[in-house]
Amino acid sequence: MDHASFWSFLRTVFIIILFYYLIKFAFRLLAPYLLKKAVNKVNENFQKQQQAYQNQYQQQSQESAFESELKQNKIPKEKKKVGEYIDYEEIE
Repeated sequence: MDHASFWSFLRTVFIIILFYYLIKFAFRLLAPYLLKKAVNKVNENFQKQQQAYQNQYQQQSQESAFESELKQNKIPKEKKKVGEYIDYEEIE
């Protein structure tokens, strides 16, 4: 069985510190790229959502224009006359 020596301990600590700084350095290089990619994705999703709302609004406005056209083209129905209106005056 091997016994841990002071030099192997220092080597392990040095490797851990080296990996920490390498990861930190790599993250500094990749972070702007990753953030830019994430912002672009959020922007694309927002634009798709905005386009969907705009299409929905256009469809609703076209439908309402069509409905108002139908209402204008309709012949108004005659109102039924229930009876004759009599104006009463008060006598003192």
